[in-house]
Amino acid sequence: MQGEYLAMALISPCLSAFNLARLGEGLEIVRQAGAPMVHLDVSDGHFVPEVAFGLPVVGAVGKAAGLALDVHLLIERPERFVADFAKAGASRIAIHPEATADLYGTLRLIRSHGALAGAALLAGTPLESIADSVAVLDFVTLLSAQPGPAEETYIPHVTSKVRTAFHLRRQRAAEYSVHVEGAVDLKRLEEVVRGGADVVVPGTAWLRHPSPQASLKEFIQLASTLTADMEKTGNRFRES
Repeated sequence: MQGEYLAMALISPCLSAFNLARLGEGLEIVRQAGAPMVHLDVSDGHFVPEVAFGLPVVGAVGKAAGLALDVHLLIERPERFVADFAKAGASRIAIHPEATADLYGTLRLIRSHGALAGAALLAGTPLESIADSVAVLDFVTLLSAQPGPAEETYIPHVTSKVRTAFHLRRQRAAEYSVHVEGAVDLKRLEEVVRGGADVVVPGTAWLRHPSPQASLKEFIQLASTLTADMEKTGNRFRES
């Protein structure tokens, strides 16, 4: 599938908050909650200071998950590795325009290996950085918190950035979906879905609940309810 309008807003829970010894537990929580995909952050210690996961872990999760694997590469020169991550089972691969000299070419490379190609933007990176690549862009991920092991608070201006990304899609007759990643609680979930988000990576919000599975189910149900409400009112494509 090259480019996508999603029928409903989806939740992609992040496994990066689990340590390696608990990944199996995390995957089972995601399965039981009914999420259709799982998110993994991969970082190299250069583009961001932390080193998190890597190709062997992505491969192991890809074999065990039975879910769509949503991989966010926080690494320099990602074009060196996208083929390996696609082969390891990544069905979506997001890269940063700040990390490559050839965003357009790298997105095409991801697609050529059968994965959906995404551009992930730090909160301070303008949407103009992807304007010349929308023809080969399947999704855009807007980071709504600073990346790192201890998730920061939600960055409020990202909500307006979601709306801008949605309207840019309409203006360019593009087919990318809009993802929001980081520090999204249930209140923010409604805000970003109504603003135009198709996929939300809530970060660690659901894990802080006494029952992570119940919390994740609540996220999934609210996303479904919001989408149904917008469809019913004729506002799925969010003109406001």
